[in-house]
Amino acid sequence: MTRPIVIAHRGASGYLPEHTLPAKALAFGMGADYLEQDVVLTKDRVPIVLHDIQLDEVTDVTTKFPGRARADGRYYALDFTLAEIRELQVHERSDPATGAARSPSRFPVGKSRFEIPTLAEEIEFIQGLIHSTGRQVGIYPEIKSPRWHRDQGYDISPIVIEVLANYGYTQPDDRIYVQCFDAAETRRLRDEIGTKLPLIQLITAPPKSGDDPHAALVTEEGLARIAEYAQGIGPAYTRIVVSTDKTGEPVFSELVEWAHRRGLAVHPYTFRAEVLPSYAADFDGLMDVFLNRAGVDGLFTDFPDRTRDFVDRHVRR
Repeated sequence: MTRPIVIAHRGASGYLPEHTLPAKALAFGMGADYLEQDVVLTKDRVPIVLHDIQLDEVTDVTTKFPGRARADGRYYALDFTLAEIRELQVHERSDPATGAARSPSRFPVGKSRFEIPTLAEEIEFIQGLIHSTGRQVGIYPEIKSPRWHRDQGYDISPIVIEVLANYGYTQPDDRIYVQCFDAAETRRLRDEIGTKLPLIQLITAPPKSGDDPHAALVTEEGLARIAEYAQGIGPAYTRIVVSTDKTGEPVFSELVEWAHRRGLAVHPYTFRAEVLPSYAADFDGLMDVFLNRAGVDGLFTDFPDRTRDFVDRHVRR
């Protein structure tokens, strides 16, 4: 097995507002192997790097453009041109109703100035850092809500693939993974759109109640189907550690073993120092459970420095 990769989840988002270029620069400097980009479209079909299809939790859109919300009260990126997006300031994720930070220990809401980059701008920024430092780092874009975009009249996937190709990402050995939660869309990327890039099938956390939309993907048969079009899976980590035993030790599913039998890499998400499950006394303990005991091939972390340090000092591979 090769050394597991450190994937900076939305950049060094434990320290700076998510998906801003400063957050990506910090993650680069902290030694992340891959930097993640969530991608949505603007009204004029420009791919931008933003986790949600809405703007109101991470920008000042409600004060810059009052009255532009949809009937549900949310402000959608797709309803704004790139020129309008450039007027917005990004802040730490917060409750749109109260302005209270979702994670109070992180960067103070409303301090300093941050912006939403386009996908092209972010790739140029990362490639510039690669050029000036000589350190190779990959990108890890996610195509967000493709079905929703199509319902609005926008086909996001070919637009994203075209931008990636414009910056040299076209081949299966390029330092990139393209991820998506929509299994039909991930397969479409391979079979219809024809990309040769490495693909990752994202898998949601198991629901607390009701039907599990990804139940069929986490079976041996489901993983065999994924292996027909993808190079790996990105499951919520609760798909891997499914419970604890009477002593509080983690109980592992067979997902990693089954995926590895099919030649699939396993990159679970998301590991945060402030949110620890009961079976981990600290962040290093959490890393040990997944990197050493579960044997995953990489993971998404808000704290790439701490994960990098653990991999370099403690991973036994």
